[in-house]
Amino acid sequence: MAERAYLDESLSFEERAKALVAEMTLEEKVFQTLHGAREIKRLGVKAYNYWNEALHGVARAGVATVFPQAIGLAATFDEDFLETVADVISTEGRAKFNVQQKYGDHDIYKGLTFWSPNVNIFRDPRWGRGHETFGEDPYLTSRLGVRFIGGIQGHDKKYLKAAACAKHFAVHSGPEELRHSFNAEATKQDMCETYLPAFKACVKEADVEVVMGAYNRTNGEPCCGSETLLQDVLRKTWGFTGHVTSDCWAIKDFHEFHMVTKTPVESVALAMNNGCDLNCGNLFGNLLQAVRDGLVKEETIDGAVTRLMTTRMKLGLFDREIPYSDIPFDEVDSDEHRALNLTAAEKCLVLLKNQNGFLPLDKKKIRSIGVIGPNANSRAALVGNYEGTASEYITVLEGIREAVGDDVRVHFSEGCHLYRDRISGLAGANDRAAEARAVADASDVVVVCLGLDATIEGEEGDAGNEFGSGDKKSLALPGLQENILKAVCESGKPVILVLLAGSALAVTWADESDAVPAIVQGWYPGAQGGRAVAKLLFGDISPEGKLPVTFYRTTEELPDFTDYSMKNRTYRYMKNEALYPFGYGLSYTSFSCSADVKVDGAAVCVQGNDGSSTGAGAVGTAELRADSTVTIRASVTNSGAYDGAETVQVYVRAKDVPDAPNFQLKGLKKVTLAKGETKEVTITLDSRAFGLFNENCEKVLSEGEYEIFVGTCQPDARSCALTGSKIQVFTVVCRERAVVETL
Repeated sequence: MAERAYLDESLSFEERAKALVAEMTLEEKVFQTLHGAREIKRLGVKAYNYWNEALHGVARAGVATVFPQAIGLAATFDEDFLETVADVISTEGRAKFNVQQKYGDHDIYKGLTFWSPNVNIFRDPRWGRGHETFGEDPYLTSRLGVRFIGGIQGHDKKYLKAAACAKHFAVHSGPEELRHSFNAEATKQDMCETYLPAFKACVKEADVEVVMGAYNRTNGEPCCGSETLLQDVLRKTWGFTGHVTSDCWAIKDFHEFHMVTKTPVESVALAMNNGCDLNCGNLFGNLLQAVRDGLVKEETIDGAVTRLMTTRMKLGLFDREIPYSDIPFDEVDSDEHRALNLTAAEKCLVLLKNQNGFLPLDKKKIRSIGVIGPNANSRAALVGNYEGTASEYITVLEGIREAVGDDVRVHFSEGCHLYRDRISGLAGANDRAAEARAVADASDVVVVCLGLDATIEGEEGDAGNEFGSGDKKSLALPGLQENILKAVCESGKPVILVLLAGSALAVTWADESDAVPAIVQGWYPGAQGGRAVAKLLFGDISPEGKLPVTFYRTTEELPDFTDYSMKNRTYRYMKNEALYPFGYGLSYTSFSCSADVKVDGAAVCVQGNDGSSTGAGAVGTAELRADSTVTIRASVTNSGAYDGAETVQVYVRAKDVPDAPNFQLKGLKKVTLAKGETKEVTITLDSRAFGLFNENCEKVLSEGEYEIFVGTCQPDARSCALTGSKIQVFTVVCRERAVVETL
């Protein structure tokens, strides 16, 4: 008997997928549009479950390397490293898949369609799922998202190593408790400037295979059935050819909460007709009735199933031999991967405060160290959500004990509950305060580990807690945490505050207190996180992480949580001074950065703080045009006493455009330097880096002056004061308006 056409490997994947779909009955096709797709034995189609997670490691399917949560990976400010991490994740995913297939395991979390990364913008620090993202900046999110997808999908000319998914499309960032009924209203300008760029980069640059819709409505349309988002933007404008999946059980929200349809049949028709190919859930079973009622054409379902089968074809699921089928199970949780995980944890730590160079600690001068706090010995505080199972977890307490050995006495107290007023249910309030004070009294130095974990900061439905469906009510430390911090400080012993949390906390008191000479932001640093924190405290590494989000001083300065306007949000539009700015992070060593800028090869002068200029020409004489290329060459020197790494950051500001952002990150490059070493990095911008979108979805390069800021932090006064850094400012001029990009 002749081989079926869909098994003919000489044909394109799309041709093979069409041939396969042509042999299916309507019922068979419909049940391929559910995330748990049925086996079609007569056609040799195995059961396949599309639902798998790999946000920071292969999740929910047994042992895997558990890397720092996504927000921590973003704090590395290192796009090359992100791809390395994602490549390891997909290697482990393939290794696990190969053995799961061998033993006939087709269950949930066992496929190769990884529903990561989350490239939503972390626009409000109260959002519980923000730690799943790469932060608040569209440029940083775009760059990290593109490289993460590259690592997941691989670079084979024919096959996907795994399929990545850009989610949640689009304009999605809380509140969690309203997500099933909420309508996110955003201007076209904010959508083009803030909410859509990362998705566009994932589609146009990274060729992401899957896009997931969001639960909410955007400007009145439910995202998983939005003609504007899924048809007009994603497919027609951006040319997306992969498949679209709904978020889980989001389609039933159409009639139950959004009230845009009346019945399940109408809901599935709306989703399918507007380009949602896969239903995470079971509602698409109603497509059979939708076809009978004339609400959906069978050809529309054919297109959806063809796209789904094309993805499976690209993964090699119908082929005899592919490049990834021999990845062995030994790759899972290997020594090499655990070592990379430790490096990731080290790179993500951000030193927020180091008064008078208090850190690093000298172990030889310490006889006893106190470790206090609800996150000091917490595995949950290492991993965040959407996590796998590590074979080894090193908490901060365990990392410190390992680092000091038998030479230093380590005292420990939980101090307080993460958010309740007592630890033991029958005890009185603040039942560990005396113990915490005793630990401080007995110690030469105290490490206090406070913050959050995914039980109170996460996804609605996963994080059932007193604080609001996973969102934070305020930026304050929950429960009695700050009380314990202040009580410990009364001992007179120096206190190091280690924050394990996936979002910004308003630790204003600790920042201003001389009793707390050092503060470390650890995020959810992964299974090796405690070891990395200890290495930082004792100077085995120099901190290099940067904040991918703004740390505000109070909740009161923020707009209403449900307001999706970007006005007074994030470093790009905020008016108040930050507690700790986006892009900020200290080091144990010192770096100097000098740069020159050229536009189309012509040198641009540097503008001094007093308005004077040096270099070629006068300020503003270099002309920026629609076809211009701007080249920044930055020379970075490690002039301190430690080896370390620094990130060159390039920001742009339109001086003469009303309501323009304060400035925007448009280039970055991580550089690792031994003490005394100098390296040069080159960053190239085109005119699109200077343009701004209008309400017609046109990115316009307007007439007037533009400033280019080159340095190692954001060019705001607070960053410069905290770091002592000097930012070089270059000015160029545009003399003729031009549209340089459209949505």
